[in-house]
Amino acid sequence: MGFLAQLFGFGPKVDYKELVEKGAIIIDVRTPGEFSSGHIRNCTNIPLQSIQGKLSKIKKDKPVILCCASGDRSGAASRILKSKGFEAYNGGSWSSLNSKLNR
Repeated sequence: MGFLAQLFGFGPKVDYKELVEKGAIIIDVRTPGEFSSGHIRNCTNIPLQSIQGKLSKIKKDKPVILCCASGDRSGAASRILKSKGFEAYNGGSWSSLNSKLNR
């Protein structure tokens, strides 16, 4: 897939609900304050600035869906995890991801 396609989100669509049903974990990379104001049930909060130091706490045998406020930080986190061999997906904003999971 080309750079522009990745940048603008074109390409294969991800079925986040199916990933979760198959055991994927959701990590919200917002700050603890942002997380406490609302989040997806059963997700884990690991702020983006802490993700490198917490890699050993994330299971590599399950897909990881990342979310944040807008999709920017979760995109950065997903690139970090992918570079370390994780199956990682940028789920975008937590509220959008939450609505996709609850359809």
